[in-house]
Amino acid sequence: MALGSKSWVRRRVEQGMKAGLLRAYRSAGVNPDKYLRHLRRAYGLPITSFRAMNGLPLPVVDYLADKTIRASMKMALLEGAGTGFGGMLSVLPDIGFLGGITWRMIQKLSLIHGFEYASEDDMADLWLAAASAAGIDMGKDLLRKEVIERFVPRIVERIAIRAGGEIAENGLARLVPVLGSVMGGTLNYYFVRGWGRRAQRHFRERHLLFRNPLSTQAALDTTATNPPLTESKLRLPQ
Repeated sequence: MALGSKSWVRRRVEQGMKAGLLRAYRSAGVNPDKYLRHLRRAYGLPITSFRAMNGLPLPVVDYLADKTIRASMKMALLEGAGTGFGGMLSVLPDIGFLGGITWRMIQKLSLIHGFEYASEDDMADLWLAAASAAGIDMGKDLLRKEVIERFVPRIVERIAIRAGGEIAENGLARLVPVLGSVMGGTLNYYFVRGWGRRAQRHFRERHLLFRNPLSTQAALDTTATNPPLTESKLRLPQ
């Protein structure tokens, strides 16, 4: 019975994750312009585009990425706790919401590290980051040969399978009303934390490749009229 239940949970997780990721992908998702305005207003970032994130002190970028992941973890916790009261009836919508939360977190992490997603190549990189967050190596060169509409469903399929196995291992308690609230919130919390950290590592490695030349050019352009930016000049709460 336990094996049958685990298999059922896994199938439901895969279905929900596919639906959530595809829905988030096809919707507007995170609007880069609005998110840029939010970061400038909330933290006093002296930037006019996300490309300029490469010129900020690295601890500032790391701080914003960590804060984004923590906020997504909290949202996933609350969402899982709320839908978990329904037991097995809530498994599919819960995982669908979790897929959307995860995708928006990955979009924000991409922007924070200076990578927008205006072109098909940019969007391909974003989905490669999502695959990396799931612990999947899709093969960058292979994906470049396909149009995005063709390979996105293939990536979503792989991510959903990985998520299904990951959540089903400890997800049987989701089937029990009320108890499912506690377990659903807890599992969502650690799921988003793990995927967020892997996505952050992916973007941070790419970010470091772009920092030095862009930071040097920015310094040459602004040193004559502006003092160099330091971490203490940003409104970063302790």
